[in-house]
Amino acid sequence: MRAVIRAVIAVSASLAVVGPIGFFWSDSLVPDTYDMAEMGYPDYGGGPAGGHDLYGDQPPAEHYRYGDEPPAESHHYAGISVADLKGPSGTPDVAVTLTTRQSGNRYTVNGTSPGPEIRAVQGQLIQVTLVNESVRAGVTLHWHGVDVPNAEDGVAGITQDAVRPGKTYVYRFVARNAGTYWYHSHQVSHVQVRNGLFGALVILPRADAHPGAVAAVHTYQGKRTINGVPGVSGLADRAVRVINTDSGPIRIWVSGTSFQVIAIDGRDVHEPPVVENRAVLVTAGGRVDLRLSRPARVDVGGGAAVAAPGIRAAALPRAMLDFLSYGTPAPLGFDPARSDRRFRYDIGRRFGFLNGKPGNWWTVNGHLFPNVPMFMVSTGDIVRMTIHNGTGEVHPMHLHGHHMVVLSRNGVASTGSPWWTDSLDVLQGDTFEVAFVADNPGIWADHCHNLKHVPEGLVAHLMYTGIRSSFLVGGPARNVPE
Repeated sequence: MRAVIRAVIAVSASLAVVGPIGFFWSDSLVPDTYDMAEMGYPDYGGGPAGGHDLYGDQPPAEHYRYGDEPPAESHHYAGISVADLKGPSGTPDVAVTLTTRQSGNRYTVNGTSPGPEIRAVQGQLIQVTLVNESVRAGVTLHWHGVDVPNAEDGVAGITQDAVRPGKTYVYRFVARNAGTYWYHSHQVSHVQVRNGLFGALVILPRADAHPGAVAAVHTYQGKRTINGVPGVSGLADRAVRVINTDSGPIRIWVSGTSFQVIAIDGRDVHEPPVVENRAVLVTAGGRVDLRLSRPARVDVGGGAAVAAPGIRAAALPRAMLDFLSYGTPAPLGFDPARSDRRFRYDIGRRFGFLNGKPGNWWTVNGHLFPNVPMFMVSTGDIVRMTIHNGTGEVHPMHLHGHHMVVLSRNGVASTGSPWWTDSLDVLQGDTFEVAFVADNPGIWADHCHNLKHVPEGLVAHLMYTGIRSSFLVGGPARNVPE
């Protein structure tokens, strides 16, 4: 009898331990095929569950085109499809074909990495035809930092299906904002981008068709390069556009002259002062445009630099340029104090299960993927978001389809030029408050651009009320939206 009691106690104790583990394991499982718009839970940020979106009674395919002004007084059309939120028709001003190839673990665009630089003038219609010649997992192109219409955003399973080998896909969008941008795959991106599937996109202002020197920084197998070239390349220009295509932040510095940071993430800095002996942080996915007082040298670390003849590298300055106080204030175009939605994006980490696998995973607001928030907005909303990082690692946070303005960092208000960004470096312990206007309907990824962190769960989405998904993660196209 005692043996039976001991056995019952042992079984009960085992069930007490295994039962909860089994529950959390089961709760973590992600279906092979699912609609991203139905994952997690809606967070309305204190605003209404309904919306005041601006399309009236007709879907966008019939009367809305990107760049048009929607009616000022109307109600949201229920169930607008992501696939209908397209760029405009018409004859393109810039037409480019990009052919992607895979050879082992190496990826190229038109036979090179980086792929060809795309240039356009502000206001021009860009058309890019993507041809997947041999990328086995499929491919897309995301226009990083360009606030394109949602159907052109290039995120597999959310805004399109991955383009399978032998297939093509056409992107069309207007070059609305001059600045420095880049394109890269958003299908299994932690593999494809790291191994070469990316390129630069420069949109020039109408009044100035001088592109400056593009410096796309990327690390191939441990070797840092600029435009695919290690070591020091020549520089004959005073304007340098630095693009960080890696998954971690870099510090860049100028030797031999003073300089200005004239743009951050494709947005001009208002009245940028001339500085010297300052390092500049460029977060993963981020871009900074420099204007040198004369042709000199720009180092990006790892021995890679662009330099005028005879200019040697100075030591990396200890002092950092702080974008929070750089430049002078200017109007934002909206009042963040009159926000319609307020969200928190708390980045954490804890042990648990992600899709049935045990590990120390990233969390959003305490939740493991897929039970993460969907930040719900309506067109016209003024949105404030507080981003906090308590994980011990840096996270470059990237919001698709929108630019955020930094209001404060760790309680210190911005006093310089409006710091507009789409890729924000959030260090351990940092708390940023940002704001933006919800003016680009769709379903938008809001994720860490340390790309290996996305499959580890550090991703959420901004979703407009009344928008429905048109694509599935997984499915016949085997979409992997990371």
